[in-house]
Amino acid sequence: MLTFSGKKFSVVYSLIVIAELITGSSESLMSWHYIFKPAIVISLLIFFLLKCKTLNKKLRLIIASALLFSLAGDILLMFVNQSPNYFLFGLVAFLLAHVMYVIAFLKHRNKNLNPLGFIAFLIIYAAGLFYLLKDGLNDMLIPVIIYMLVILSMSTSAFLRKGNVPKMSYTLVFLGALFFMMSDSILALNKFYEPLAFSNISIMLTYALAQYLIIIGILKLDQASR
Repeated sequence: MLTFSGKKFSVVYSLIVIAELITGSSESLMSWHYIFKPAIVISLLIFFLLKCKTLNKKLRLIIASALLFSLAGDILLMFVNQSPNYFLFGLVAFLLAHVMYVIAFLKHRNKNLNPLGFIAFLIIYAAGLFYLLKDGLNDMLIPVIIYMLVILSMSTSAFLRKGNVPKMSYTLVFLGALFFMMSDSILALNKFYEPLAFSNISIMLTYALAQYLIIIGILKLDQASR
């Protein structure tokens, strides 16, 4: 269950996300998009820093770094129409965010858990996605392959927390990792395969939900330690 402050934040966060979905889909409101899109991660970062006091200091730093890299990626991807380099830089920023999450999740790895079944599922999923993307990747082939490997590693590391953290923390973080993978998949299909209807809404909605679930899930460790 969320604390009272968690519920209040969830309402504020939902309003920010809704505002971004509206402004990001309207040419006339696009100037507000440049405020509300970064506000999603900024609000999460502020909430996390206010609520993570009893978490391990290194874990706090790693999670904060993941959010900062995510923020950098969000900002860079807002300017992809000005130069294709912004997409590559944004990709690198999110890759680093995923690496930070991998490091954070592996701190609570259940060494007795066998991930081979889950990894097999991820490989099948990634192979199917790559089959659709490969003809449109061109110069982005290697960067996208590297990115796919990192986000699959992030999902696997989230899975490996099972049985070694409180159930709610595991479930929220694991679902967040899956939503992150879903968001990136939609983005990749929209950019390298074919334009998808309402892609801006589906990408941002799954992304915002992913980040929210991961951060709330990590904060459940803080609550469990009290």
